[in-house]
Amino acid sequence: MVKSLYDGRLAVELAGLKMQTPVTTGSGTFGFGLEFSDFLDLEKVGAVTVKGISLLPSAGNAGQRTVETPSGMLNSIGLENPGVDYFIENTLPQLRRYGVPVIVNIYGHTPVEYGQVAEKLNVDGVNALEINISCPNVKEGGIVFGTCPEAAADVVSRVKAATSKTVITKLSPNVTNIVSMAKSVEDAGTDVISLINTLMGTKIDIERRKPVLGNIVGGLSGPAVRPVAVRMCYQVAQAVGVPIIGMGGIMCAEDAIEFMLVGASAVAVGTANFVKPDIAETIAEGMLEYLDRHGMKTVTEIIGQALPEGKESMPYYKK
Repeated sequence: MVKSLYDGRLAVELAGLKMQTPVTTGSGTFGFGLEFSDFLDLEKVGAVTVKGISLLPSAGNAGQRTVETPSGMLNSIGLENPGVDYFIENTLPQLRRYGVPVIVNIYGHTPVEYGQVAEKLNVDGVNALEINISCPNVKEGGIVFGTCPEAAADVVSRVKAATSKTVITKLSPNVTNIVSMAKSVEDAGTDVISLINTLMGTKIDIERRKPVLGNIVGGLSGPAVRPVAVRMCYQVAQAVGVPIIGMGGIMCAEDAIEFMLVGASAVAVGTANFVKPDIAETIAEGMLEYLDRHGMKTVTEIIGQALPEGKESMPYYKK
């Protein structure tokens, strides 16, 4: 069991979400978790964050959906998924066989839709909901929820009202003021903040003289975005009083520790799952080695240590 392996040294708790390691998986990079069960022990992952789930099934984007870029990749999957009802009836029962918390990433095209998905997922076996606010608000002419503080707050409020689960809000980096967005969703009641989602990018095939991706624009992830993600985590950690899950280009334990030093209480590994399917387990083991090397007992000791003096963001652990 995980407890005997890590002896509780890597355990963290985020607003009621108990994780035996601080490492979860980035939504959209780990399928529903079941696909990776041949490559790693799911019970050695802090939590499994599944791909985005919507009210109704979605076919996703047409054309080529991924392309490699220097130190990363662009993806334009389009949030393909079988819908929330299928997930609850067919996928969730299989996930519940593993002793690992399940975080379900959700999205909608209106605030009401987000609330409806959240209400359906207020069932046993779901431990937390991660709100993907990078979707267009069709009621507001296509504005992305994640770029408008008021729209983001509306979504968070509706999800909170519809569920008893821990609510995580995933922030988009495609904004001028990440702190403003973070404070907005905190004021709206989010229990946890995760950041960052992908940066927007485009790849052109110079021989065909056309965009490579069928959707033209895709989300940039991988090591190329890590310095941006660490900077945003550093800023947000000093401005909010809720736990943070840091993500963006984490490829090894050292990368994960960097996020925790700037205030993240947990981390999510994404693109690296494509390169090394058992990376979440490897990172946890690397964290233990780091603790031993620095004479620390638990991973919570490192949270916020790189923040300016007096700015450590550890609201949960200080209670």
